[in-house]
Amino acid sequence: MKEYTKPFILLMIMIFTVGNLMAQRFKVTGMLRNGATEELLSGAEITMKNFAYSALSDESGRFFIDSVFSNNYVLNIKMNGFQSYQAQIQVSDNLNLGLITLFPIGYEDESGAALQKTIRATNIAELFSKRPNFIGGNSIYGIPPEPKQLQGNFYLDTKWNKASILLYKNEELIEGYFVRYNINSNNLELRSENSDDATTIPGLRVRNMVWIDSEHGVPRYFVNGMDFKDEGSPIAGFFEVLVDGKMPLVRRTIASIKESNYNQALMVGERDDRVVKRFVYYYIEGKNVIEIPSNKKKIFPIFGDSQTEMEAFADANDLNLKEPSSLFSLFTQYNSNYEGFDALLPKLIENQP
Repeated sequence: MKEYTKPFILLMIMIFTVGNLMAQRFKVTGMLRNGATEELLSGAEITMKNFAYSALSDESGRFFIDSVFSNNYVLNIKMNGFQSYQAQIQVSDNLNLGLITLFPIGYEDESGAALQKTIRATNIAELFSKRPNFIGGNSIYGIPPEPKQLQGNFYLDTKWNKASILLYKNEELIEGYFVRYNINSNNLELRSENSDDATTIPGLRVRNMVWIDSEHGVPRYFVNGMDFKDEGSPIAGFFEVLVDGKMPLVRRTIASIKESNYNQALMVGERDDRVVKRFVYYYIEGKNVIEIPSNKKKIFPIFGDSQTEMEAFADANDLNLKEPSSLFSLFTQYNSNYEGFDALLPKLIENQP
């Protein structure tokens, strides 16, 4: 074989190999069920953005989309009477998305707890721990520089945490994105792992959300203050639900600016303004959020007929109700006395805001 033909043959082999890889197609499958009845769902429409083909779930709740090229896609699921569903997926092989739960529009947990069952659906746990090929990992780091004259930031958590978000409009559920929340602007920033571009969603559009705390590896749940009232008025921003149930315990992160107190003549004090964040704790009665009394004697009466029982529990466990962890224990004990109680957290997460 002549020497000059070898490069040509190698080039042809490379073109043939790349062509085969580009031509590879895969199958995306999954199963749908009704979160309210546990029944399998047939007739739901499944589409993928930037892909021509779609599918309908069959009588067994199963669906499959064939001939899918290797790429990142936005999966959409729609069915009359149910919340729409959206998630980012990554296809590089045949992909089984497992069991996906849809909830009827307007479905809520009948216990009257702060969290709708929709945001506590099995989708959440499966998204972060079981389902394959959802784009992303636990967290992405990287904080844009703040102005020199202002130290700190207005983010509830400076890390990008993988999240599940329920919108008010059509009660659409969005999964597979990374998110962080700006307290000051009341905006959520969303991005995918493979993109540096972030999309902003006004907090007014988001009903509730859950993200995985990258330090502790557990879900953290947030509800929009617009669904509740403080002294008769809706509240802008989000409350984190720490204990759910008959009387939920929630907290809100307040961000404020501490102005510089630098004395030029004496050259003492803080030169820069600084963002200061603090937790404020509340309990929920119906649709009203009420700040936890600072006086210990005023805390126990909020439990009504259970006041004596809760005082005895606090004494027996030596609770200091000025400490958030003791409030967490007290409200967990109270709500656990009612049927259907399901602890959100094994212990209070007290990451510094």
